[in-house]
Amino acid sequence: IVATLAAYGGLALIAGNLLRPHYMAALVAKNANIPGSALINSEWWTKGGTFAFGGQVPFNLLPQLCPSSFKAGPGGAGAGVVTGFSSHGSLTPAQCLIEHGYIHWASFEPVSHFWPYQWIEGGWLLALSVLLIAVTVLLVRRRAV
Repeated sequence: IVATLAAYGGLALIAGNLLRPHYMAALVAKNANIPGSALINSEWWTKGGTFAFGGQVPFNLLPQLCPSSFKAGPGGAGAGVVTGFSSHGSLTPAQCLIEHGYIHWASFEPVSHFWPYQWIEGGWLLALSVLLIAVTVLLVRRRAV
């Protein structure tokens, strides 16, 4: 049982980290036009056609671009401590960045890729199972003689 669990764990890691990204090409969307049910692989921002930053927005960028949309921490607005984005501001963080020339990109897997992935993965696992059964039958026959 332990050997089976180890083999399954190894196959699951190999499939998830090395093989699945190559089954089908991920889709790329501009300015967050992503369905809510999609699996997001990565996100990044560009400005002027060049990479600006990936993932989360740098902490100090938004207060510089849209200072009126931020709540100041203890000590008032001049203290330089930002405690969060204000709900009373006119822009969301993404709108603020887009207004200043940044473009949000995201690579994602839509829900429509689910069944093709299942068939692809099921197919190679079935082929691997047939191969292992054939090797087992050959080894057992060879020892029986």
